[in-house]
Amino acid sequence: MPERGYQIKDQQAIHFITFAVVQWIDVFTRKEYADIIVDGLKFCQGNKGLRIHAWCIMSNHLHLIISATDPFKLSDILRDFKKFTSNRIIKAIADNKQESRQRWMLWIFKKAGDHNHRNKDYQFWQQDNHPVECSTNEILDSRMKYLHENPLRAGIVRNESDFIYSSAIDYYDDVKGLIKIDFV
Repeated sequence: MPERGYQIKDQQAIHFITFAVVQWIDVFTRKEYADIIVDGLKFCQGNKGLRIHAWCIMSNHLHLIISATDPFKLSDILRDFKKFTSNRIIKAIADNKQESRQRWMLWIFKKAGDHNHRNKDYQFWQQDNHPVECSTNEILDSRMKYLHENPLRAGIVRNESDFIYSSAIDYYDDVKGLIKIDFV
């Protein structure tokens, strides 16, 4: 893979994106950390031109089907989102006196940051996002199905729409979830 990683060619096109926590650490098993992701997505919607078509936060990764409104660039939004959420989550972990995994997680994030010249201190997210442009309805439908069925396959819920950190409730139950959805 080239130094710059996967590229988003069409900055306003709909893309399927996955972010994973370094070492696949199960950070989002704690509500307060998952809520930072929700807040970051809402901020990007309101201030950075992010359009969220579908989303799902799993224990150690995040799936999104997103696009950007012109003149915003999807790659810039993702960069800012990852920087903001990583800083907030690292701080939340460091400040959480009840976090039993605090020292261990911070140690792993620090080691990952030490080995990456792009980071100053800690690295929370893995570097690549591997964006997949949803250029056809077939691609979009398969990614949407994969994203919404993720909690079901993981055995977390019996029905996709029962998972609170997902847009499945918006699509399947016609109920508003945690994040405003731009339906496709």
